[in-house]
Amino acid sequence: MVVATLPLSQFSHHYSSFTKNLSKPHYQLKVEKLPVSDLALEIWQLPSPATPHLKNPKRVAGIKGRNFALIEHRLLRQLKQLNINLTSLQRGKVKDFDLDEEQALKIGLMFRVLAPMRNRENMRCCAEGIEFMGKEEAAYWLGMAMHRKNPRRVLMALRCLLTDPNKD
Repeated sequence: MVVATLPLSQFSHHYSSFTKNLSKPHYQLKVEKLPVSDLALEIWQLPSPATPHLKNPKRVAGIKGRNFALIEHRLLRQLKQLNINLTSLQRGKVKDFDLDEEQALKIGLMFRVLAPMRNRENMRCCAEGIEFMGKEEAAYWLGMAMHRKNPRRVLMALRCLLTDPNKD
C-alpha cells in the first residue's frame, strides 16, 4: 500500500485554503441571455458549511430589462475585474459564475435597490453609493432587506439616503 504524503509546508498551505473556503458563504451569479440581446442576472446564495441554516439555494436578487440596461456598463466593469465575461453567452442558456462575498453583497444590494426604480438620475446616485460602500455596510443593508418584515421600507430608506438631497 502506497500512501501519498505532502511536506508540512504544502499541507499547511492546502489546509489554510481549505478552511478559508469553508468559513465563507458561497454565492453564485446566474446569467441568462434573453431574446433581443438582453440579459437577466440573478445572485444566489448556495448552501455551505459557513451557512448551515441554508438547505437549498436562496435567491438574493435579480435584475433584467430596462433597469439592467441603465447600469450595464457599471456591472460589466465590476464583473470584468472578477474575470467574468458575458459576451460568449448563447441565447436561452443559463451560465453560472462563482462570486466572492463582497462583490455578491454589493451586486445583490444594487439589484434589490434599483429593480423598482424609474428615475435615471436617482438610479445613478444609488448605484454610485452602493459601489462606494464597504463590505460591512453592504452586508447590513442587504441583510435588512432580506430578513425584515417589510423589506420595501428598508430599501426605500436606503434610496432616500443615497439620492442627492440638494436636488430641486
